Amino acid sequence: MTDTNEGGGPVKVMVVDDHPMWRDAVARDLSESGFEVVATAGDGDQAVRRAKATAPDVLVLDLNLPGKPGVQVCKEVVAGNPAIRVLVLSASGEHADVLEAVKSGATGYLLKSASTEELQDAVRRTAAGDPVFTPGLAGLVLGEYRRLASEPAPAPDEERSRAPRLTERETEVLRLVAKGLSYKQIAERLVISHRTVQNHVQNTLGKLQLHNRVELVRYAIERGLDDA
Repeated sequence: MTDTNEGGGPVKVMVVDDHPMWRDAVARDLSESGFEVVATAGDGDQAVRRAKATAPDVLVLDLNLPGKPGVQVCKEVVAGNPAIRVLVLSASGEHADVLEAVKSGATGYLLKSASTEELQDAVRRTAAGDPVFTPGLAGLVLGEYRRLASEPAPAPDEERSRAPRLTERETEVLRLVAKGLSYKQIAERLVISHRTVQNHVQNTLGKLQLHNRVELVRYAIERGLDDA
């Protein structure tokens, strides 16, 4: 079975790791399971160039890279093309590494001890916009969202300080995102399609002039929507 992206084509994946045998094995497993592996890279600079050239749906990224660290690759790739979703695949389960990756724009974080099936599922869900974390790490990330939200936010500029008007449904979706629900869970809770949830999130990001789910969750928690 071929996994498809929002446009109906196969999910395009790029694999970045400095170990050739591991990189090739991951790329082969994903390709054989129906994903379209559009590129691979072995160092940070190469990864940024090839991600820009191939525009994958999902970038499967190791953090420990020569030339340019994975978190910097993540920042540059997401800044250059916010439609690219980053799934970190790392040997490190250190909390600092996980939080740094998420702050850099990663959608999910999976340990290399994961099975092939877990990786395939994680890539599939990442392509759909759902945050995917190795068990035990999701609570850590949500806790960090809350900590960030408790800190004073930088002074907004005049344009951003005008409170945007969200629709009732956009606010409802935002509240559930802040509670840590996946897009699939939100769709089931509100009895709407997964695509509709994604559209609401994208519209809300645009209205709030935010760039990713991390900023969106922080915005919601600052306003107490996660307790509503």
